[in-house]
Amino acid sequence: MSLHKEIKSVWRQSSSVSGDYRLRGLQFILGKETTETRYTEYDCVYKTDLRKAYFSPRLSYERRRIAGLVQNGETVLNMFAGVGCYSILIAKHSEPLSVISIDVNPYAFQYLIENIRLNRAETRVIAIQGDAKTVVEEKLQNVADRVLMPLPERAYKYLDYAVLALKPVGGWIHYYDFEYAKKNEDPVKKVETKVSEKLCRICPDFQVNFGRIVRTTGPRWYQVVLDIQMKK
Repeated sequence: MSLHKEIKSVWRQSSSVSGDYRLRGLQFILGKETTETRYTEYDCVYKTDLRKAYFSPRLSYERRRIAGLVQNGETVLNMFAGVGCYSILIAKHSEPLSVISIDVNPYAFQYLIENIRLNRAETRVIAIQGDAKTVVEEKLQNVADRVLMPLPERAYKYLDYAVLALKPVGGWIHYYDFEYAKKNEDPVKKVETKVSEKLCRICPDFQVNFGRIVRTTGPRWYQVVLDIQMKK
């Protein structure tokens, strides 16, 4: 803190991420006893509270990669928007028609609303509080050109609803998952196999166009993303 004057508060992570809201335990070390902060990434400003909402700067490259894939005039659905990092970056660095952003965590939702305002993204980012399954079933069937699923713990269970949200002509799903892989195993291939088996039962006309390891999360544990093109 003496070297970096901008740092006002120091905390130690005391537990792994867990629970429906993906929160981590934090132990106060020094400075001002607050977990609310602001973070800047690719000219976007995000306000968040590390006790109340999930946030990871390690996903910076992945967020920018996805924004670069969005085409002009697309309707994008973010099923797990959090405080808005993917949604706002897409709105500011691409030309979507709209980015519909859902989150079930009421605290994350309030920061999402505030971050939309801070980044002047009101004309493109639409915030909806609720469970993505319910919201898609009741309001958002056949509306999206592209669906984001940046919640690895829930993505597999919600895959049916991502397909349901796409327009009848098809579109893209960006699917995230955690996978364990032994020394001779490819975690990307393992996720692709698992997801392909489920999609074959739901809507078999699809193609996995790209996959990569986003980051490591533990010994031989990986976060993986698949870019899936759904046809009709």
